[in-house]
Amino acid sequence: MNLEIITKEDLKEFKSELLTEIKKLVQLDGQATSKKWLKSNEVRKLLKISPGTLQNLRINGTLSYTRIGSIMYYKLEDINKLLEGGMQ
Repeated sequence: MNLEIITKEDLKEFKSELLTEIKKLVQLDGQATSKKWLKSNEVRKLLKISPGTLQNLRINGTLSYTRIGSIMYYKLEDINKLLEGGMQ
């Protein structure tokens, strides 16, 4: 049976490596949570508009959407264009 002795220095090194890896994962996760598609309630909160206003934007073609079942999704890039005044 082989025994290995773990020193305090070994534990400190392990802690440092573990924290580095966790930070990398958190940064990657933060980037991954940037959504490409938003639901209606998210769009309303982002634009600070009512459901009726969002419906008018859909009806007059100002904001395109995709419907899957009963849920409507909006591209984040389209919303950004609308905010920048680039959509007509």
